[in-house]
Amino acid sequence: MNNKLMVSFTALTCVMLVKAVLFFPSIAAADDKVPNVKNMTSNKQAEEVKAEVSEFDSTSDTVHLHSVGLGIGETFLKGDFKNNGDDAITFDLIYNYSVSHSFDLMVDVHHSEHKIGAKHVTLNGIAPFIKAKIYQYDAFSPFFGGGIGFYAPTVKREVNGALKESQSKTVLGYELGAGCELRLNRNMLAGVMGQLYNPFDVKQETDPVVQGYYYKLLIFALYTF
Repeated sequence: MNNKLMVSFTALTCVMLVKAVLFFPSIAAADDKVPNVKNMTSNKQAEEVKAEVSEFDSTSDTVHLHSVGLGIGETFLKGDFKNNGDDAITFDLIYNYSVSHSFDLMVDVHHSEHKIGAKHVTLNGIAPFIKAKIYQYDAFSPFFGGGIGFYAPTVKREVNGALKESQSKTVLGYELGAGCELRLNRNMLAGVMGQLYNPFDVKQETDPVVQGYYYKLLIFALYTF
């Protein structure tokens, strides 16, 4: 009787071991297929934070960017220019390259005509301008600077009692200026600036030299790419 009981108990134990071997691996496999909700949530939050940081960095990092735009404002004539032309609203093409957080290269390209009766003044200039930012408060920056540019002014003026147009020659000149700018977003920059342009004297063959200078007060908007 005891032997039969022992045999039965041994057989039952073997059956239970076989079932355990076959059943528990299937549970483990099933557990591997169940998604870890906690890890998924953490990973999703990490990706969202990473995306927000990347977007912030791309907005705040304004170094080594190219910008082009338009400036509109008043041009004030002085010297010979004032005697032969009148102040007027003018447009400028502006290119800007952000060299660092403190310095930019700005190039102003302008052409304008100013008339007084039959007399007139034509101003042409390509003026590179080193822009130094005084400080930066959030997205706002005041600046000042200067540079050397190329100018080709001409005047139609009275010479020996007759109106005569001067010869067009390209000369060097300098510009000085100051202003402030506000970066609206990653792609838009707006500001105001005042600049003095002083071309060197334009010598003529027989007529008096053409000499003068002019100021510009501009509102500008630039697109950054």
